[in-house]
Amino acid sequence: MNSTSSIITIGREYGSGGRQIGQEVAKYFGIKCYDKELLDSFLYSLVMDTYSFGYSSSGFSDMPMNHKIFLAQFDAIKKLAGEGPCVMVGRCADYALADWNDCFSIFVHADLDWRINRIASKHGKTPKEAKDMITKTDKSRASYYNYYTNKKWGAARSYNLCIDSGKLGIDYATEAIIESIKIFDRTKISK
Repeated sequence: MNSTSSIITIGREYGSGGRQIGQEVAKYFGIKCYDKELLDSFLYSLVMDTYSFGYSSSGFSDMPMNHKIFLAQFDAIKKLAGEGPCVMVGRCADYALADWNDCFSIFVHADLDWRINRIASKHGKTPKEAKDMITKTDKSRASYYNYYTNKKWGAARSYNLCIDSGKLGIDYATEAIIESIKIFDRTKISK
């Protein structure tokens, strides 16, 4: 049985295969993978349970909705990470868990042409449509990440490992990430 004691966060450019890589890494280690859909579902259950995020109700009710959602997401990520090793894809998880010693953060990127070909093929789009999807999604991700974290989305210094899935391919990028996590786990033991 392959195991890890780490919380793995994966940020990614749209079309780089980061979500698929995250799922494969989680499968390899036999741990859960949380992506946007699972986190949104978890958040919804918290919100419906009149979750107040530990903030006073007066200050909380005056807060803009997007800030409430970010704080709920931030707390949800910490709660899920507290349950044990897992993979978290997107949602500024690397930022939410920045002070966790067992968090290993990864950013997956790839050349634009490679991503255009991948998205066009995967979703039956023209190259122009795929490029538009990539541009829009990456702009949205960068804007969200930069606004809430005061860091730069995709900047190497924001992550423990940056990997080019276009150069390596999805399978080898996954393998490289798995090996890096194994090394990270060994360094935690030896400290």
